[in-house]
Amino acid sequence: MFGAPEWVARSVVILLAIGFLPALVIAGIFELTPEGLKRESEIEAAQSLTPQTARRMDRMLLIVALLALGYFAVDKFVLVPAREVDGEATIQQAANGQVAAGAQVGAIAAEGQDALNSKPIDPKSIDPKSIAVLAFADLSQAKDQEYFSDGVAEEILNALAKIEDLKVAGRTSSFYFKGRNEPLAAIGSTLGVAHVLEGSVRKQGERLRISAKLLRVSDGVEMWSETFDGTDADIFALQETIAQQVTSELKVALNAGQQGRLVDVGTRDPDAYAAYLRATDVFNRRDNTGYEEAIEALEQTLQRDPQFARAHSRLATLYYVLAGSGGSDRYASRVAKAHDHAEQALRLNPKLAEPYAVQGVVHQGARRYGEAHAAYERALQLDASDVTANFWSALLQCNTGNTARCESGLERTLVIDPLLPNALNWRARLLVSEGDLASAERVMERAHAVGLQASWLVESWIALKRGDLAKAMTQSLDMVSRLGGGLPPGAGELIADARVGDADARARALRMVDDYLVDPPAPINALIPWTLMVIGEVDRGLTTFANHPTSNDAVFLGDVMGTRLIPEVWASPAFPDFLRKTGLATYWDEFGAPEHCTKDASGDYRCE
Repeated sequence: MFGAPEWVARSVVILLAIGFLPALVIAGIFELTPEGLKRESEIEAAQSLTPQTARRMDRMLLIVALLALGYFAVDKFVLVPAREVDGEATIQQAANGQVAAGAQVGAIAAEGQDALNSKPIDPKSIDPKSIAVLAFADLSQAKDQEYFSDGVAEEILNALAKIEDLKVAGRTSSFYFKGRNEPLAAIGSTLGVAHVLEGSVRKQGERLRISAKLLRVSDGVEMWSETFDGTDADIFALQETIAQQVTSELKVALNAGQQGRLVDVGTRDPDAYAAYLRATDVFNRRDNTGYEEAIEALEQTLQRDPQFARAHSRLATLYYVLAGSGGSDRYASRVAKAHDHAEQALRLNPKLAEPYAVQGVVHQGARRYGEAHAAYERALQLDASDVTANFWSALLQCNTGNTARCESGLERTLVIDPLLPNALNWRARLLVSEGDLASAERVMERAHAVGLQASWLVESWIALKRGDLAKAMTQSLDMVSRLGGGLPPGAGELIADARVGDADARARALRMVDDYLVDPPAPINALIPWTLMVIGEVDRGLTTFANHPTSNDAVFLGDVMGTRLIPEVWASPAFPDFLRKTGLATYWDEFGAPEHCTKDASGDYRCE
């Protein structure tokens, strides 16, 4: 009742139960008299107080019975109808709030569906022990501390997410409402939470002020609020205080390890922590223009605090995404650094999930799919709610042709974070493959609303299916401009023309591919085999990919193996050799082939 651990209540009940039988025995043997306790056998009947006590008890019981009857009457005829009216009003308020929550949130609310087009969220089904931590507002005078205020909120969110007794909305979904001034009911019903934590950060020099308040969605009641003043060095203690206060207010049970500390950022250096937050902001936004600057800042940070495991882990993620977005010349060195920093992070803190996820994508990029599978499994064992591990694990299934597992993995990811932009992007690609263009377009609208930038591939497929060749051309050009590192000048126009044009356009693109492969770099750009596939050179596209490592396998495999967008793939004569050379056949042998693929008498997989 007072926020104490569960064992306290259990102990009290056990002690009362143990004491109950002795109390009954004593009450049957002794009587309380003006002279004190006496055995009943020693008291004369005329001197016993039992008749008086019995009459008092009768009167007390009669009064209690009358009060109980009065309460039940009031409850039945007054309070219950009022509660029903209030409940209907609250539900209606939530629905009204959703409609008014802005264009994209309003669309979700009007449909009454989550990002996967599944069943509507019933307000009565929302877990009372659930919360969304919104991005904290940056109230600094120069408005240049947004990365810091976001980081403060994200650290509290991550700490709360590790509590088994508490459901916490994902970061992307919660941060979607930053600066939108949406009604509380709309936020709660969209994210499926009963409580919201919001706050602000004011930072000037080393001085720091953090304000936070906990709100109940159903009635808007402010359950707790407080303002903390301190310096940069106090940031860790302030985050811990806020997280502990939230768990106390929501009466969630903490395990033995959490009762001591919830927030453990891994460093005591506030400057190192600030650099980590800035780099995390770059990674979360997938801002490829800021990758190298963030990497440089973290490298300097690790010179001051080489034991900062999470900084090593963040460096690993940044090096890997930088490798995939750049050219071939530095791909191998960047991937090697990603692997090395992941290893270093795990040596310092083997309980971190993210470094295992990085190892997974490194193995996947090297086509060691079994090792990637094991790395993702380890990451999810350590933290089943880690969004990055769930998402990258789902992409392994997408890229190895297991579309059913791919879909279920994306759904798990979107349950944790319903508005994760890139997960919505991949979910839309599956919908395009299934021919459900209307649903794919709705999902892409949501993805754009939460900041998705890398939408060109899916958007180009939707445009092609709709017959909108002009838009397909524009999106294809955008894709090549983002992913075409190392391709010759004019490659973007050639690829885009070939994709939507006639035989002459395809012939010009094919000559460009031929010239590129005369003396190919290592790795090659993944758009080369992908272009062969989309212009109808399926056998050659499969062979080219199988014989050359690429700088971004997911670009090719996501379309070729993860969908039915190029159905000729599965019946291609080059397909069995492609499976063997890429290691996909070995992976299927160990973890299972797609449902539409079986082995023939020669041991090769054949797919329908």
